[in-house]
Amino acid sequence: MTHKIQQVFFGLLWTSALALMLACAVTAQEQKERTIEEIKAEAIKRSENGMYPLIGLDPGDVREAFSSINSTDNDQWAAGFSAVADRYMAEAKAAEATDPAKASALYVRAWRLYSFGRWPVPASAGKRHAYAKALEAFLAHARLQDPPLEVVHIPFEGSEIIGYLRLPKNAKGPVPVVIAVSGLDSRKEDLSENFGAILPYGIGFIGIDSPGTGQAPIKASETSERMFSRVIDYLQTRPEVDKTRIGLDGQSFGAYWATKLAILERSRLKAVVVQSPLVDAPFQKDFVINKTLGNREYLFGLAPALMSIYEGANTVDDLTVIFPKMSLIYQHLLGKPTSPMLIIAGALDTQVPISDAYLLLSSGDVPKEAWINPQGGHLGRQVKVWPDPVIFRQVIIPWLVRNLDVSQLAPTHP
Repeated sequence: MTHKIQQVFFGLLWTSALALMLACAVTAQEQKERTIEEIKAEAIKRSENGMYPLIGLDPGDVREAFSSINSTDNDQWAAGFSAVADRYMAEAKAAEATDPAKASALYVRAWRLYSFGRWPVPASAGKRHAYAKALEAFLAHARLQDPPLEVVHIPFEGSEIIGYLRLPKNAKGPVPVVIAVSGLDSRKEDLSENFGAILPYGIGFIGIDSPGTGQAPIKASETSERMFSRVIDYLQTRPEVDKTRIGLDGQSFGAYWATKLAILERSRLKAVVVQSPLVDAPFQKDFVINKTLGNREYLFGLAPALMSIYEGANTVDDLTVIFPKMSLIYQHLLGKPTSPMLIIAGALDTQVPISDAYLLLSSGDVPKEAWINPQGGHLGRQVKVWPDPVIFRQVIIPWLVRNLDVSQLAPTHP
């Protein structure tokens, strides 16, 4: 090799090595969690654009809460948002006797702030207190709803499943009911507020927290879907519920449970909607390490949030041991017959890869329906084009109405 050729060779080698180092540096940078200042800027932007997890929060309230927050300390975070929520809570209580509608709106405003004060998970005393206040504010709002929301207590393995049941007003005879399952950081309160939009179609719902979240009686495990089987048992005891028309809707991690139940409870579930269902890839070690740590589609703390729902998961390494056993391939469930399913996903989702939706779609011998947004992220969301409420009203509700055999295709007054 001549000196000149050696120079060119080593120059190319150095250029390639530099490119690789830069690529690694970018990857490492992408995997870092946002700083508190980055979190503030992103959260305010999301509140201004109606983006999760700040859907429904007033940007002014978010800015006010952040004015007293200068770190990612859990208790400081909770205190900042709770202080703003406390004011609305007090105003709501004062208005309840004379102006119930105003009080209800103020309770919702307080609930959303308290709930974000415990986000993504109540990992400290302050965040747990914020979550308790969120429950108080939401239930105060629920008491003012018409038709009313019923808090049900379902006995389960020495404990209880707490659910929010709401049925259409003035229904004649048994009605179809959808079990709404929360995700990793959403709660049954969020689902119950959203699902109010389905009542005018003659369909009821029951909101349930996913295993390991909210008020769920058990942590997540390979068999935690049994909790929802118990909910189906309960619904079949209610005379207001049509036992032959029980549906299920699951979002994100909730869609994992919904997918399993579409297989294991297919004889009792008439229609199942899964948004960004976890099937296999997110449970593999490479994905856990490279995609959950510092995930930027998630506001912050995706890995710790995942750890929180499992018993004994204190590190990412613990997740890499637990997660593979959750795979539907590992459990020999993928490809088995399912209830009628609607699969919703976004091609740009960084939390649950689109490959999992395609895998579910192409497995087995039972036809499934899909709504795939090529420009969508997690849950198929696309800022200002396909936000969560639009997907719910334009995609999910019509599909459930059709597949639950509801003749009332146009909504009436609730």
